[in-house]
Amino acid sequence: MVWGATAVTGDLSFRAGLKDVLPTVFGYIGVGLAFGVVAHTAGIAWWLVALMSLIVYGGSVQFVLATMLAAASPISAMLVSAILINSRMSLMSMTVAPYIKEESLLQNIMIGTLLTDETFALSMNKVNYTNHKLKPAWFHAANVGAYLVWMLATVVGALLGGLIPNPNAFGLDFAAVAMFIGLLYLQMIGDRSKPLVRQAQVVVIVMVMMYVLMRFFPGSTAMLIATVLGCLIGMGVERAHE
Repeated sequence: MVWGATAVTGDLSFRAGLKDVLPTVFGYIGVGLAFGVVAHTAGIAWWLVALMSLIVYGGSVQFVLATMLAAASPISAMLVSAILINSRMSLMSMTVAPYIKEESLLQNIMIGTLLTDETFALSMNKVNYTNHKLKPAWFHAANVGAYLVWMLATVVGALLGGLIPNPNAFGLDFAAVAMFIGLLYLQMIGDRSKPLVRQAQVVVIVMVMMYVLMRFFPGSTAMLIATVLGCLIGMGVERAHE
């Protein structure tokens, strides 16, 4: 079954949110286990893994922090790295904001706090089936469900980490990247408002920009610049075809 094409409906209830996030949750389990193993290898205790997942709650950031902790990097460097890597969330939050602008400030804060790349992609796919509407109940179910599963998966991975002494040998450090590729695919096939070829063109342009930018900027900075430029190019391409 292709989730992005058949499983999503226009239902915005709490129960629908849990159902819609289920495929993403399976991805969280795989990546969360991978992070737990990597963190254990870096010498991070399981309870610290749990705390990191509950407070930081960012897959790519946590992989980076695990490496930096193992290298005894200064706290200031870890803080700056976390901010730069997660700076893209401000763009995602601004994209989601118009769909929930009529909700209370508390609802907006609760949704924004637990928003991730995956639930953002899920919500952007969802609006294609709901006449471009989103509801807090649906969002809370998706966000909280993913949040709890991520924390549990990382802890289990940390507890089982002793069984895998060299996680990189199994490609576990590529797990997060693989999930993002899957989410991009689901977003592209689920957005019926734009031709697939046009979306692919923007993706290729962003990939090329990212490759070029990484020659001049750190990875997180290059990603932020490529994201902003990609949004502007996407808007330009869309307007050119109107």
